[in-house]
Amino acid sequence: MVIDPSIFKAYDIRGVTNRTFTPDVLQAIGYQLGLLTLAAGKSAFVIGRDGRLSGLALSKALAEGLSAAGVDVMDIGQVTTPMLYFATYELGTGSGAAVTGSHNPPEYNGLKMMVGGDTLYGEAIQDLYRSVCAAQSGAAAAVAVDAKATDFAAEDTGARGPQPARRGKISSVDINERYIARVVSDIKLARGMKIAVDCGNGVAGAFAQALFTRLGCEVVPLFCEVDGNFPNHHPDPADPHNLEDLIRVLAETDCEIGLAFDGDGDRLGLVTKTGSIIWPDRQLMLFARDVLSRNPGGEIIYDVKCSRHVGKVIEEAGGKATMYKTGHSLIKVKLKETGAPLAGEMSGHVFFKERWYGFDDGLYAAARMLEILSREPAWLDEGQRLNGPSILLEALPNSPSTPELKLECAEGENLRIVNALQAGAYFKHASQVITIDGVRAEYEDGFGLARPSNTTPVVVIRFEADNDAALKRIQAEFREAFEAVKPGLVLPF
Repeated sequence: MVIDPSIFKAYDIRGVTNRTFTPDVLQAIGYQLGLLTLAAGKSAFVIGRDGRLSGLALSKALAEGLSAAGVDVMDIGQVTTPMLYFATYELGTGSGAAVTGSHNPPEYNGLKMMVGGDTLYGEAIQDLYRSVCAAQSGAAAAVAVDAKATDFAAEDTGARGPQPARRGKISSVDINERYIARVVSDIKLARGMKIAVDCGNGVAGAFAQALFTRLGCEVVPLFCEVDGNFPNHHPDPADPHNLEDLIRVLAETDCEIGLAFDGDGDRLGLVTKTGSIIWPDRQLMLFARDVLSRNPGGEIIYDVKCSRHVGKVIEEAGGKATMYKTGHSLIKVKLKETGAPLAGEMSGHVFFKERWYGFDDGLYAAARMLEILSREPAWLDEGQRLNGPSILLEALPNSPSTPELKLECAEGENLRIVNALQAGAYFKHASQVITIDGVRAEYEDGFGLARPSNTTPVVVIRFEADNDAALKRIQAEFREAFEAVKPGLVLPF
């Protein structure tokens, strides 16, 4: 069996079903995850899957690998990725994996993993790849999977780690009601709301209507039937085209607000009554104000792609604003390290530590948003034109900005380009150049960002400014910088 190294990404494992991501590959990965689990002092592992057509076969293969390593497997079935994280706490394993392709096309699937309470990302995922390869080649020894693990010579099979004395048991566990009950016990709406919910046929559709109904909402569902073919639109609220159906329903009905979820339910999209998209960095402003009202002086973490207004809003609300690297796994680690009550990133991952567990959860974030919005009156006039929640959301600070722009590169070229931008003094008019993740040049009236994607060979670029003239000026300075480090680039701005 050939293991394709390209499926081992920065934050997860992901490949094309029946090509690079097959049941045999999942079984081999499962075995090594089992050894990692034992090395972390744990004996049980939770698995779940999203609504993709390949999910059942792949999760069965993963369970077989884990069982062969001597780990007991608790299969919680078809769930959102955050429900998998919840189960690792609820069932006390600290270890689990979601078989999910997230928002990728239907032919993809993947794994998001945690072992011993820690998310696997970066070098830990590369170590996992090396251990799978070592086992496949029959090598008796390989590099340590992590600093805490102990290497064992595997005399017979070539697998690393302590050899199992028995096969682990595989059992089915239903945590659906426990999850919904836990959210409902935490969230208190000031009044019932009528909402539209678009799940894009992703797995969140299996739970959204029941959850929000229990919270006291009247729900108008869109594409909440789980269908791995995604027949209506792609389950990715980061793309404005995928929100067109939700915007139409809000215009045609008396729904107050629209919620949208990605394929595995860990990101939230938000649309107002007037059809305005409230992007995740603006959502974070509202969440930060709410959290800081109960946690004065608290630290709020946000990623380098977010608006300048995020930091300002946090500080105006009496909090400590911390900008950090992009990447949901990296943000989770930073949250754990700092003890911050809240973190979020532009992609839509929001992490509540206050009242929750610190993992990203689109359904829970939506419930927290409804809790805030329900304090506003539904209608401020008899004609049902002025919608209180929409007025609150649309009043959040905003500036002219670009979406995420992507400069396509050859493999590795994106890193070389950004490293060169970091090394040179190209942004002479900037008041500050931040290099924690690429280059973010801050100006008195805006910012420009260029960072290498951790998952694909592209440079991610974004601009924001107080006005269009400032936006063009900042873009011009970045254009000169790109031309200096690599002449002739065809830039997406």
